[in-house]
Amino acid sequence: MLDTSIERTPLSYGYPLLIKTLLNAGLTSAPDQTVVCGDDWRFTYREVGERINRLAQGLASLGIRAGDTIGVMEWDSHRYLECFFAVPMMGAVLRHINPRLSPEQILYTINHAGDNVILVNGDFLPVIEEIWDRVEPGKRLILLTDAPQDPNTALPIAAEYEDLLAKSGAHYDFPDFDENARATTFYTTGTTGLPKGVYYSHRQLVLHTLVIRASLADAPHGRFTKDDVYMPITPMFHVHAWGLPYIATMVGVKQVYPGRYIPDRLLHLIARENVTFSHCVPTLLQMVMGAAKAKSVSLSGWKVVIGGAALPRALARQALEQGIDIVAGYGMSETCPVLTLAHLKPEMLEWDLDRQADIRSLAGRPVALVQLRVVDPAMNDVPHDGVSQGEIVVRAPWLTQGYLKDPANSARLWEGGWLHTGDVGVMSGDGYLKITDRIKDVIKTGGEWVSSLQLEDLISKHPDIEEAAVIGIPDPKWSERPLAIVVARKGSAIGEEDIKTLLRVDAEKGIISKYAVPERIVFIDAIPKTSVGKIDKKALREKHAQ
Repeated sequence: MLDTSIERTPLSYGYPLLIKTLLNAGLTSAPDQTVVCGDDWRFTYREVGERINRLAQGLASLGIRAGDTIGVMEWDSHRYLECFFAVPMMGAVLRHINPRLSPEQILYTINHAGDNVILVNGDFLPVIEEIWDRVEPGKRLILLTDAPQDPNTALPIAAEYEDLLAKSGAHYDFPDFDENARATTFYTTGTTGLPKGVYYSHRQLVLHTLVIRASLADAPHGRFTKDDVYMPITPMFHVHAWGLPYIATMVGVKQVYPGRYIPDRLLHLIARENVTFSHCVPTLLQMVMGAAKAKSVSLSGWKVVIGGAALPRALARQALEQGIDIVAGYGMSETCPVLTLAHLKPEMLEWDLDRQADIRSLAGRPVALVQLRVVDPAMNDVPHDGVSQGEIVVRAPWLTQGYLKDPANSARLWEGGWLHTGDVGVMSGDGYLKITDRIKDVIKTGGEWVSSLQLEDLISKHPDIEEAAVIGIPDPKWSERPLAIVVARKGSAIGEEDIKTLLRVDAEKGIISKYAVPERIVFIDAIPKTSVGKIDKKALREKHAQ
């Protein structure tokens, strides 16, 4: 075999792509920049860097070594940011624990991941107390709390976070190691079965950081630059808060961490700290916009990336009317997550708000290094005509290489050498991807495919509708029929026939098939959500299938 590798001088430095290089970039370029957490904590990057060293030193004093797994169960905070770096930089694995999972699911993930130490916020101690007798022995707990006194618990707390840092040295020698070493793990939940663990290497996270940073910095609008003030409104346990804390730290921007997501508190921090860039799911955006409108607070100039669920065009239009520079994106837990961003082309910035909302609410165009295809069941590409549907399959340098300790599901995920997203989409001639549904959520009625996402988007356009979900329910004649489940705005008199009339007009225009108009509309007070803020269609199907 021909050896084409480059010749290396024995003393040359190979420069592995490790997470510590992202931190070093921020510390070098902006040592006096600020990290804020709520109302009580304010640090410089230099101080955060020292705390990261102290955390690594403290974990090492508890016996943590390279390859060990550290679980974190915390609100969005400076402490979580310190864990983002200290844990993987010492060669251990940062394991994000989703506190919104059920106690049984949390128990399963703790044992399945093999956590050696768990850093747990005092607010979540009752959950840990509930399951502790079934947690595999040998695991230790570190308490994270802002309370003046430690909570009363019978759990064996090995250390309190701030005490651990205070007793540790301010320097830790973070080693070089293989860039393909596992850096993070977290669990994603589907509609069936146990949570599945996805994992990422240092190399993958660094490449994701570099490419998404470039994509956001070079965009014609919705840019993320060194002059921005960043505040995540996506939980840090959810796909590394979409990787933005790594980007923010590398660039050296001011960072604001809000703790718990309370709309009035978020508004307060946005105004006080002059926050200019955030990201969240549509539900949270709607909550913040509603709070701002009620308090006559301006959000003009705020840049927001929306992901985690489809962005309704009506919500995109409302955001634009409030002066928010809104951009949708697409990805999933298995993709680190970002695959596409829906930035407008420069000439589109002259369009009216309705046309802009149409583009901004799409999944968008693939970012650099992402190979994305829309394929039929035989893995043939479907035409890029904005109509032909198929499954979205992808390749990129930062996709999970499988599910942790789960070879069968890993093989299905990567069948044919492409990662199968399970999403159905169409691609336009100019390269914009539109998600039309999840494969499991497509409604098959009388031989027709009906998109639940399209129906939800059309229903949400009505000014009296707060939120909408559409599911397929069994039908003896048509196999399935769509059922619309809606939340009306407070004080609205909208009824079932109003929504049907709206959809019949869309059918007459050819926007949807006449088969897509539901016979039934159900009004409820609130639509159930998953642990990461998506509409929980599994729960809706279980409740309304009959």
